[in-house]
Amino acid sequence: MAGAVLCTLNIRYNSEMVSRLLRHSEAKIIFVDYQLLDIAHGAFKLLSMKETKPLELVLITKSNNPIHDSTFTSTTLEYESLLKTRNPDFEIGQPKDELDPISLNYTSSSTSSPKGVVYNHRGAYTNSLSTVLLHGMGAMPIYLWTVPMFHCNGWCLTWGVAAQGGTNVCLRKVTPKNIYGNIMLHKVNHLGGALTVLNMIVNVTPSDRKTLPWKVEIMIGGAPPPPQILFKMEELGFNVSHQYGLTETYGPGMICMWKPKWEFLPPEERAELKSRQGLQHLGVEVDIKNPITLKKIPTSGYLKDLKATQEAFDGGWFRSRDLAVKHPDGYIKVKDRSKDIIISGRENISTIEVETVLYSHPAVLEAVVVGQPDHHWGETPFAFVKLKEGCSVEAKEIIKFCRDHLPHYMAPRTVVFDDLPRTSTGKVQKFLLRKKAENMDNLP
Repeated sequence: MAGAVLCTLNIRYNSEMVSRLLRHSEAKIIFVDYQLLDIAHGAFKLLSMKETKPLELVLITKSNNPIHDSTFTSTTLEYESLLKTRNPDFEIGQPKDELDPISLNYTSSSTSSPKGVVYNHRGAYTNSLSTVLLHGMGAMPIYLWTVPMFHCNGWCLTWGVAAQGGTNVCLRKVTPKNIYGNIMLHKVNHLGGALTVLNMIVNVTPSDRKTLPWKVEIMIGGAPPPPQILFKMEELGFNVSHQYGLTETYGPGMICMWKPKWEFLPPEERAELKSRQGLQHLGVEVDIKNPITLKKIPTSGYLKDLKATQEAFDGGWFRSRDLAVKHPDGYIKVKDRSKDIIISGRENISTIEVETVLYSHPAVLEAVVVGQPDHHWGETPFAFVKLKEGCSVEAKEIIKFCRDHLPHYMAPRTVVFDDLPRTSTGKVQKFLLRKKAENMDNLP
């Protein structure tokens, strides 16, 4: 509306990465929260060394704690003060074309440098309203933010919640105590997050857990929630909806729409149905090819990266490279990332299936499975496990548990107890775990 393109940057990036993306995006003005001022300092110094044109900085501070920063004296504006200087005669501008860019979103860079995905007005409008409608977000919702707003513009709900006249409840720190406390304080009825958020809620300490007097809808993205976590979430008063998407699809591109008749099924069957990625969003086409592909209606490609755009959007469809099946009822289930499939001998092993069994062990809090090089089989499953607080179990017990519930070739040969490295959006960085497994292999 002001003729600018929004570009939100990952708050967990260091100064070097921020400076690279500011230069790549050709940013003109940067809004900085006072808690991130040190990162901005470092980024600006690196930019000045590259003889980049100085940016204007708008500093966001606590209203009762103004910050006077001499580093940016000539180019710094304070947010609240800036609002007071508004021009009452300013006229809102309309985009000349619905495909004009509205925002630039950088991918999470789990395996390579971040790519700048160009969002257009049509895609943002379609996806934000689709997310609101498909998740049953009625008028004046109260939405709790655990999804970073720099991640796909918060799944486009920065616009969607506003379109419904809703209230945004923001957290500086995502903890179980803060989640429960804000739900009760503000009467939150919607929130979104990754599997890590569900893990927080399920494993909250009794002193921080609250009894919810109303049903809270929660949208989950990323890895499918294991049945045990879904059962517990239902007991706690949450209704979980699983969705699937990528930065290149504005976030959510598919959702597992729940059917009333499924309510009467046994818990295990309900959990299996709910773990599916489901049906496409409004305005999105989905098809199972090799691999699953999404139609190129959302984004306009990658900024300054023609080669990557041509590869990812070849033939007018975005290729996610995820492996999936389509069930007779039309619902799609992602089986695994193509790069995560373990090929052991002549067998293909889905890491998701092995992880689901690991999650069913009563002592396991989190689990990730990767392939480990093996001279005879090519690869064998290697599991990284994080135990619940106060639990103790040996690796051989975990392996036996898996062999009792899976074909032996699918059971991990090795189990390591360790913390799991994650991106800022909660995704496990499997490429780091693969490297660790390779360095621990048994090859002579």
